[in-house]
Amino acid sequence: TYKSEVDCFRDLEKDSTRMILVARKLKPNEDTFYKSKLDYIPKQDVLAFDAVAVIININAKDSLFTLQQLKDILSGKNNIPAIMDGNNATSTVRFLQDNILHGENFGKNVVATSGSEAVVAAIATMPNAIGFVGLSWVGNNDEPKQKEQLKKIKFALIECTTCEEEGVFTKPSQSTITFNQYALARPLYYILKEYAEGLGSGFKNFMTNERGQLIFRRAYLAPAKMNLIKRSSAIKEEISN
Repeated sequence: TYKSEVDCFRDLEKDSTRMILVARKLKPNEDTFYKSKLDYIPKQDVLAFDAVAVIININAKDSLFTLQQLKDILSGKNNIPAIMDGNNATSTVRFLQDNILHGENFGKNVVATSGSEAVVAAIATMPNAIGFVGLSWVGNNDEPKQKEQLKKIKFALIECTTCEEEGVFTKPSQSTITFNQYALARPLYYILKEYAEGLGSGFKNFMTNERGQLIFRRAYLAPAKMNLIKRSSAIKEEISN
């Protein structure tokens, strides 16, 4: 069942929920809560890596953004409309506030919609706006609906803060996420609330093995438990007369 991050953690507090998949690990006060309630702390680890995609209208003039420019937009210093799924206490909202604004408040130009699909729909009609959604909502070219959406929107390129070369901007993809070249990548954690092996443990074990990791790959996320190697190469083009 898909739920917002806040709802997932709320469900985890109930006895019936054994495991959740979320974009953050337990906080220290949550560790203390479960240690007091259950006499143990739930297990947690990274299963895959997702990303927050920055989307713009297909006709937008500006498509390159530094992290400082994103902060200026989200804080309202630059008042172009910024749209996100903000009505459901989503992980995207928390990620942007924690990692871009560093705890500051959103500006009055930030608009909350009632879902990620609504963000995409809004950006498709607003040439001067910027949108923030999870990559899984827009990154699957094999999904007909998403492929159709990409005729009206496009990915903005974000400053790469880890690249050796200066002036490199990247869009979210399995490659840029895996090799730490996309600045808005985020881990996807499992949090397992089982003292002994059970259904939750079995599902966790499946998701950490090769077949389970391929599910994340098929969803255009970056698997965390597969050994992927990056090799540099040079491509020579020969022009024949």
